Amino acid sequence: MTVSLVLRITAVVAFLQFVGHGTMFVRARPTHGPDEVAVVDAMRAHTFAFAASPRSYWDMYFGYGLEAAVVCLVEAVLFWQLAGAASTAPALVRSIALLFAAANIAHIAMLARYFAFPLPMAFDAVIAAGLLAAAFSI
Repeated sequence: MTVSLVLRITAVVAFLQFVGHGTMFVRARPTHGPDEVAVVDAMRAHTFAFAASPRSYWDMYFGYGLEAAVVCLVEAVLFWQLAGAASTAPALVRSIALLFAAANIAHIAMLARYFAFPLPMAFDAVIAAGLLAAAFSI
């Protein structure tokens, strides 16, 4: 399997992570009873001045969730582009692949510590493995 193919497969996995995260995040609704609804309502109701503009805790939570989905999309596009550069700029591709492999491994650690969601952790693990395989195959 060529480095370009590994990076393209990794890009597709990152794109699937974007689609999954974005769709699930935007469509999620409280399903764990009235206590969860109360927390979400409180997050929406409590506002504070942030950068001269009122924001709620919900705005921050929701905005971060969307930002996380966009990061997955940026990764997908970058990995696709790296696949095209693998033969002409192998040292650059290797360094970027190692950087993003480390970032995905760090993200797995944060997910394990703060969220404990196995599906995003599995996607990050597959992405990190693909990036490491590409980096060490160049």
